[in-house]
Amino acid sequence: MPTYATMPYHLETERLILRPWAESDAPAFSELLSERGERTYTADRARQAIGGLLAGTRYSGIALLPIQRRDDGDFIGYCGLTTGRSTLEEPEIAYELCRRAHNRGYATEAARAVLGAAAATGRRRLWSTVAPWNAPSLRVLAKLEFVRDHLSMEDNGEVVWLTRELP
Repeated sequence: MPTYATMPYHLETERLILRPWAESDAPAFSELLSERGERTYTADRARQAIGGLLAGTRYSGIALLPIQRRDDGDFIGYCGLTTGRSTLEEPEIAYELCRRAHNRGYATEAARAVLGAAAATGRRRLWSTVAPWNAPSLRVLAKLEFVRDHLSMEDNGEVVWLTRELP
């Protein structure tokens, strides 16, 4: 198994800062997770999730990172690498933004920074999985030059698998 460098955990773009999780992110993270509409997430539950994310980062050397706007300093979502449906050798890029931050190019900007961080680890390919109805995420991935690979069926419906080669 190849050895990969640890992903940089602090990334900056023109408008955004991606950085490690802090316990103080829990209230905003719980709001984001609650926007999914499936159930309400408490700040305590978000704190537990943050603990799990930090533990996973220590083990894997990759991370989902909180996104904050450079000007306002407010939490607007997360973006990073995960092994959700893929492997540590070829992880998935994942992102989720608060509704108030949609349609401003933040997901594309954050994901572009994460692509650079993934390439810096020595990885050669990334995956992304998206529900076919999620046109905004599919547009972000198209801008980042991900290409459709295949479809799969899961308990909650169809999933589009996309991939991107890294330089």
